[in-house]
Amino acid sequence: MPHTARTAIPREAAPMPRKDYLTLAEFLTELDVPKSTFFRWKALGQAPRNYKLPNGQLRIRRTDFEAWMASREEPQAA
Repeated sequence: MPHTARTAIPREAAPMPRKDYLTLAEFLTELDVPKSTFFRWKALGQAPRNYKLPNGQLRIRRTDFEAWMASREEPQAA
């Protein structure tokens, strides 16, 4: 059986699979806010819905994050 060359897909052309859940670090990086701000929002009931794993880590479902962001959109000025 002849060997066929495999064509490599350039890294920038291959889309990264989208994760369904964000880690707390990813959430903080995306919004550029400190961890203390997230926990203040959480205590006030203003953080996006999140899930605590058995190891204590938090996860935020991307769809919950996007809905939370959309709910904070301010109306355009006239």
